[in-house]
Amino acid sequence: MIYVFLANGFEEVEALTPVDFLRRCELDVRTVGVSGSAAVGSHRIPVLCDMTVEEMDITKADAVILPGGMPGTLNLEACPQVKDALRWCADNQKWIGAICAAPSVLGHMGLLEGKKATCFPGFENELTGAEFTAEPVVRDGNIITSRGAGTASQFAFALIEALCSPEQAAKIKAGIQWKE
Repeated sequence: MIYVFLANGFEEVEALTPVDFLRRCELDVRTVGVSGSAAVGSHRIPVLCDMTVEEMDITKADAVILPGGMPGTLNLEACPQVKDALRWCADNQKWIGAICAAPSVLGHMGLLEGKKATCFPGFENELTGAEFTAEPVVRDGNIITSRGAGTASQFAFALIEALCSPEQAAKIKAGIQWKE
């Protein structure tokens, strides 16, 4: 199970691109509403969530994903269930993905200590303990970070490589006509 947390103010492309691409891999991906059964993105696109944080069973997670956006990132960080899920995934070596401003949540929790990470420009100082790199996507251990909406596809492909295989990522790239 892959949980993608949606809080009001999330960046739509950063959330829905991974959901779409991972579902093309026939993975069980669930959008999780932090503030109820629906969330409204930073560009006022409403999304009906598959479940709420109260309905989620983190012990079934293979991965959790945090899209960025403002104030979505702040709303994610303010949610105790999101932080509990991140701690559980870190403690159990499950995958954690965060893009744009959302890697700041990981930094504030100490989850990036000694790891390489990236984020949206201007959030570098929030990656406490991390070695910042300006790469579009960074995978270090069980954590995958990415820079922003323009790297959402690359972020999704990195998640597919981690959760499935590089071959599956190549298959999805071919299917959507992705060109490097």
